Amino acid sequence: MSKTLGSKTWAGNFFEDFKVGQVIRHATPRTVTEGDRAVYGSLYPTRFAVPSSAAFAASVGLDPHPVEELIAFHIAFGKTVPDVSLNAVANLGYAECRFHQPVVPGDTLSTTSEVIGLKQNSNGKSGVVYVRSTATNQRGEVALEWARWVMVHKRDVDAPAPEAVVPELAPAVAAADLVIPAGLDFTSYDFGAAGESHRYDDYAVGERIDHVDGVTLTESEHQQATRLWQNTAKVHFNVEARPDGNRLVYGGHVISLARALSFNGLANAQLIAAINAGAHTAPAFAGDTIYAWSEVLDKAETSAPGVGALRLRLVATKGRDESMTLRGDDGKYAAGVLLDLDYWVLVPR
Repeated sequence: MSKTLGSKTWAGNFFEDFKVGQVIRHATPRTVTEGDRAVYGSLYPTRFAVPSSAAFAASVGLDPHPVEELIAFHIAFGKTVPDVSLNAVANLGYAECRFHQPVVPGDTLSTTSEVIGLKQNSNGKSGVVYVRSTATNQRGEVALEWARWVMVHKRDVDAPAPEAVVPELAPAVAAADLVIPAGLDFTSYDFGAAGESHRYDDYAVGERIDHVDGVTLTESEHQQATRLWQNTAKVHFNVEARPDGNRLVYGGHVISLARALSFNGLANAQLIAAINAGAHTAPAFAGDTIYAWSEVLDKAETSAPGVGALRLRLVATKGRDESMTLRGDDGKYAAGVLLDLDYWVLVPR
């Protein structure tokens, strides 16, 4: 652990501090408030009816009024940063993320992580740490869980490399394993209040949707978001943390922006049920203008009345790409692609 004799301060874990099987209990529990909902709406142009309207949420069986799933994700993720990624080079990806139940104001989230894999990089200066994190509420119930992998600096480049362990992670959460919120019922869904008429059967596998609108990142908003989620990664708020002096935008900030932009064309994608995979493919900085497009990857029926599931790819780009190109002929991500997110949403049928 990164404490020296007589020191009371915490420098974070380096790659050689992690051991497969290690379980980390993260500080500090965080109570979700209506203020989180309001500030989230001021940071991201979100307009989805369920988290926006208590009356709408109640009309589809969700009472008390839940907050956006990504609020819970950001809070739970932020808890892990001081122990997992304070000394990160970059967060590399996500997998097997499931939202087990709606999070409502008054819920207190606590997070633990288990180290499930380690692999030192060939340069000997860093390595990849794989963790599975679980956020529980004040009743001990699982609110969400996810796996992620992050590249972390070594403290001592001469420290021996651990035995490489790379976990097998599912390419996607199976539709049968999606957790449908108790009581969810879209049979009396108000399409006028939601803002669009498009429902489950209106979407086809392979269809791509250009969400048209763009939002320009500013220094103040992305740093406010980082502080809101209590994310202590130095690269997000300290100009001395990177050689170029630029503060890197938290990847989750780009996810929330892209999700909010997807309203135009997917306004009825009311609830995120799972995140199958995610990759931050390029860094984002203040001054970049973020656009988004989506591709329908799969569809599935659910047991909930009037509810279907769409598996979507959400792509965020720096600048608008009307061609909606994900990869070039060389198989690499196209220039300007910032985020490639594969996730399941619940929509009315």
